[in-house]
Amino acid sequence: MAPQQPARPGAPQGQRPGAPQGQRPPQTQSPAQSRPQGSTPGRPQGGQPGRPQSGGPNRTHPSPNANYSGPRPSPSGSRPGVVLRSLTEEEARARTAALQDARIREVEERRRAEEEARRRAEREARERVEREAAEARKREEEARRAFEEEAKRKSEQEARKRFGDEGQPSASAGARTAPSAPAPQAPGSVAPRVATPRSPSAMDSEDDDRRPARRGPGGAPARPAAPAKPTRPAGGDKSRGRLTLVTAQSGEEERQRSVASFRRRTQRMSGNRHVEAKEKIAREVVIPETISIQELANRMAERAVDVIRLLMKQGQMVKITDVIDADTAQLIAEELGHTVRRVAESDVEEGLFDIADTADELVSRPPVVTIMGHVDHGKTSLLDAIRKANVVSGEAGGITQHIGAYQVTSPLGGKITFIDTPGHAAFTAMRARGAKVTDIVVLVVAADDGVMPQTVEAINHARAAKVPLIVAINKIDKPDAKPERVRSELLQYEVQVESMGGDTLEVEVSAKAHTNLDKLLEAISLQAEVLDLKANPDRAAEGTVIEAKLDRGRGPVATVLVQRGTLRVSDIVVAGAEWGRVRALIDDKGANVASAGPSFPVEVLGFNSTPEAGDRLAVVDSEARAREITDYRQRQKREKAAARSATVRGSLEQMMSQAKTAGRKEFPLIIKGDVSGSVEAIISSLEKLGTDEVQARIIHSGAGGVNESDVTLAETAGAAIIAFNVRANKEAREAADRAGIEIRYYNIIYDLVDDVKLAMGGLLAPVKRETMLGNATIKEIFLVSKVGKVAGCTVTDGIVERGQHVRLIRENVVIHEGKLATLNRYKDAVNTVHAGQDCGMSFENYQDMRAGDVIECYRVEVVQRTL
Repeated sequence: MAPQQPARPGAPQGQRPGAPQGQRPPQTQSPAQSRPQGSTPGRPQGGQPGRPQSGGPNRTHPSPNANYSGPRPSPSGSRPGVVLRSLTEEEARARTAALQDARIREVEERRRAEEEARRRAEREARERVEREAAEARKREEEARRAFEEEAKRKSEQEARKRFGDEGQPSASAGARTAPSAPAPQAPGSVAPRVATPRSPSAMDSEDDDRRPARRGPGGAPARPAAPAKPTRPAGGDKSRGRLTLVTAQSGEEERQRSVASFRRRTQRMSGNRHVEAKEKIAREVVIPETISIQELANRMAERAVDVIRLLMKQGQMVKITDVIDADTAQLIAEELGHTVRRVAESDVEEGLFDIADTADELVSRPPVVTIMGHVDHGKTSLLDAIRKANVVSGEAGGITQHIGAYQVTSPLGGKITFIDTPGHAAFTAMRARGAKVTDIVVLVVAADDGVMPQTVEAINHARAAKVPLIVAINKIDKPDAKPERVRSELLQYEVQVESMGGDTLEVEVSAKAHTNLDKLLEAISLQAEVLDLKANPDRAAEGTVIEAKLDRGRGPVATVLVQRGTLRVSDIVVAGAEWGRVRALIDDKGANVASAGPSFPVEVLGFNSTPEAGDRLAVVDSEARAREITDYRQRQKREKAAARSATVRGSLEQMMSQAKTAGRKEFPLIIKGDVSGSVEAIISSLEKLGTDEVQARIIHSGAGGVNESDVTLAETAGAAIIAFNVRANKEAREAADRAGIEIRYYNIIYDLVDDVKLAMGGLLAPVKRETMLGNATIKEIFLVSKVGKVAGCTVTDGIVERGQHVRLIRENVVIHEGKLATLNRYKDAVNTVHAGQDCGMSFENYQDMRAGDVIECYRVEVVQRTL
């Protein structure tokens, strides 16, 4: 029973703690005397007014009828009729809150109990699973141990049978028998194992007992068996053997022979037997130009340490990853008894070109005719008249800057393939490529102009290519045409036409008036019949890239002249360092064709990148071979470029040349053109402009429009961008404007070369040129205040001007060079003094003048140099 709650301090005696001040109960008797002992209405036992008691284990909640204020029966026999007070509103709210808190706590306790029960069930289930798994593992381990025991027992029996223990029992057999055995063991039987634990020393003695008896030279008897040592009683110290999973989980104390001990015993007993050597296999080892030691050992099926050992005997300290040359690898392979087959890296191109055809496979093919000659002699106009097309109107500046390939039909009915080459001096390489693929060269010479430098160059190309020449004397319709002059000028270059008793055909034509064009075609057909041109169309195609460009909509496009075989769509082709699968073939009229035979010019679409003009094209059987060939060629290009850029120390002349060009200024450029042939011609022309002081350095070049990466490269290298017949895209123009990079557009190669030449001339150091004005002789030296020394002079010849350069010469030695500070006649300052007149002179920052010195006056002019 809890003690009664004492009254609050300061409350009047007899007043209840929960009642308001100034209010008395209606009866005179104290409420503590009328209610049961230890109970207070409206207050839990031992708690604050209006709140339930917390913290006790047996706390009770207030009764629902606590607010009843009527008469209650007195359980202790007190007087009836006692009226209890009603709960205040604050006490009612507190009691309601206490009820709610009690319900919440009850729910929480119930939830925690359920959670604890669930966790306990899960833990018991998990422990049960683990216990079952442990029991299963124990059963498996016992089964495995029993299997190992059986296998070991069988292996020991087999060993005894193999090594002769069965036929020759020794005294140690009795030692191995248990002392309590009732009968001796039969020969060859297995002694039962003793269950008592044995120490390692006992096991070693047992090994010695099991060794076969050996006799010495004098026939000594076998060594007697060692007496058995007393075993350690069971239950003593634990065994000192190796702690393994089997010994740890088993509670037995039995010691058994280990696998290593059995293996040592087997090696001792079989040590004297002869080991048969394996037969060595000689292999054919393929050795490239360089090979690593690991790869060489793999190809020979030898150990790499053996290869390294042989190299170390030769004085080479190498690792397994080092690379050796083919000669060293061949010596190693031959020393190890193998045969060697040497291969080169270039063998990947074997069988790609120039496979001979049999005579019965060859059929006639159209001739390939190249139009060559000097610029503006009417080559393209003549070809337009033959094709009945108008190509010259599309050429910038009226000159051909590309190689064009066309096919026409001659009056005799045969096909003729024409290749038009540029005549400008910058396109020498393109003309050389045209001469390599051609069968007949038509040399166009203007009747009013005669033989010109490019005409001579075309003659040399045709002679170097060993192809027949046909002279077409063009522009005979002009009034000042002189065909005889052309014939006579050709004699100077060993070209003798038929009309002058030679063997070179000549035809007088007019491209503008279409005169004698049929005669020219007939002459070409007759020359082709004499040559008897044939090719095999039923084989893999081979050809030459005449021109290549990067088209924005179609990608890399190569103009190819098929020379042998037939090129078809979906063929895998290789051209130079690029490869691709043919997606489309387009003829000279712009129509798609399915195939192209010998002497047929087509545009090939499908390359992975733009090939170079002049590359040979071939069809391969697989993509793997195409990649192998192109990888090799790209590697060769990189090595050649690195060799060119590397500075190699050579002869004295080369060192002097390098020292001379060490201070050379460079003019960086990025060149983008429409086709690779034009880019090549531009680069060749700009390289010829270089001198010992300045040269053009091509940072990057390629076919295609100017893109944003070109602008970024130009900004990094500080280069200018030259666009020839191409334009920059929008992103490139915006990037160039932001970076301040200039993009120069050209469509005529003359203007491009002239502008670059002028810009490169601006990098040349200017030349100072001296112009002599006159001489003067010093007569007397005067000292003037605030001025210093003034030389009184007489002008002997020429004139002397104020502010010009002067030299002071004493006894024919120049002792000072400077400028003339003042020039006076009498007291007046003048600008010029002529010969025969006296004057006064003073020099800038120089006072050491003497009578008799000579003064030279001259003017210095700065002249800008040009290339």
